[in-house]
Amino acid sequence: MQDARDPEGGWYAEADIVTDADGRWVLLAYKIPREPSSPRIAIWRKLERLGVARLGDGLVGLPADARTREQLDWIAQDVLDAGGSATVWLAVPAAAAQERAIVQEMRQARTAEYQAVVDQARAAGAAGPGERARLAGRLRAQLQRITRRDFFPPAEREIAQRAVRALTDPGAGAAIADGPPVSAAPDRPECGASAAADAPVMDVSTGDVPADGGAR
Repeated sequence: MQDARDPEGGWYAEADIVTDADGRWVLLAYKIPREPSSPRIAIWRKLERLGVARLGDGLVGLPADARTREQLDWIAQDVLDAGGSATVWLAVPAAAAQERAIVQEMRQARTAEYQAVVDQARAAGAAGPGERARLAGRLRAQLQRITRRDFFPPAEREIAQRAVRALTDPGAGAAIADGPPVSAAPDRPECGASAAADAPVMDVSTGDVPADGGAR
């Protein structure tokens, strides 16, 4: 493994999000003791910050690339350090419909987060310039955290960005109310560098994935 990085630390730029050339996903199958609860809660929060797809009891996944593979490797180590068990896999959905359903679930989760940003920006529209600038800084940081876990951007992403800009740019005020139409994002980011190939490769539809509960 490389040097540890906090999943929310922003080590990787947005442009680094590229998928495995074979369309694979990186999966983490894990079990962790219920007590003490602190490590289990910390791991759950890290997975939430990464924006993982929850595929089953104790089974999460992300589109495979060098970044996501390393992130799940480090969380797997956290699970082991907490006395649990963890395995990282590379997998390909057996059917396109399966992948579309996972992608849609992830996109809907990000949509809700972007909409919350838009709502906060709208609510601040009547505030004074100083308060709007303060809130704009906080919402920009919030957007950065969301975009790090946004693998399949919805239209609301650009609308949220424009709404935040409008807090300090009067000329962009109309964006808070509507936002421009945005073309639909593809179901999978553009293919790029391959993820590491030393993890087991499996078909997630076979049932062979060890999908034990996240706690035991």
